[in-house]
Amino acid sequence: MSNLKTLVFFATPAHDCSYLPGRAATTMFVDPRARVDKHLYSQLTTLGFRRSGHNYYRPHCETCNACVPVRLNVHHLQPDRNQRRVWRKNQDLTCTLVPAAYSDEYYALYERYIEQRHDDGDMFPPSREQFTSFLVDGATDTWFLEMRLHGALVGLAVVDELDDGLSAIYTVFDPDMEQRSLGTFAVLWQAEEIRRRGATYLYLGYWIAECRKMNYKTRFQPLESLIKGRWRVQ
Repeated sequence: MSNLKTLVFFATPAHDCSYLPGRAATTMFVDPRARVDKHLYSQLTTLGFRRSGHNYYRPHCETCNACVPVRLNVHHLQPDRNQRRVWRKNQDLTCTLVPAAYSDEYYALYERYIEQRHDDGDMFPPSREQFTSFLVDGATDTWFLEMRLHGALVGLAVVDELDDGLSAIYTVFDPDMEQRSLGTFAVLWQAEEIRRRGATYLYLGYWIAECRKMNYKTRFQPLESLIKGRWRVQ
């Protein structure tokens, strides 16, 4: 099994940034041949890495540090009035954690979400292969949070187990259910699950101040950011 001392990292050539138009980006990847268990994955996450399928990566740009890893200490989380309203509104949902796997039901929801909410992004057009390689392949201690209303699947959140909590990988929801704010609800539900487990952190990936689609992350307070190798409250 690999460890931090034996890992080999690779950097990509400069490529177009997915978040900031007109900028170039470089990404650092863990050697895909490395055997990454839950403990090593947890260590990498505290260093700012994320998982996408089989790949563990983090931004490695020479002249830009816009991508800031962020996390929540769920024991300090203070939901605002809107978040409390979202929590109450969705108490009629049935939420269940199930092992990550492909199903036509999951893909149909994913496809609708990408086509109607992210038709201008890198993940458009969606495909079954994309869904599997992004959300199922390489899964280590990974779960799908099903959100169902009267039996119908209306939301799906992908979460990874870590030594100190959970990592929120991706969330999709029925575009017709936008008024329920299921993305916000999924974060609040995961925070509750972490508390139930006696763990501490919910890792939310990267926050970019100039990226409007990431503004929702700053609504969860107090939010911790990884800056110059140290986690600090924003």
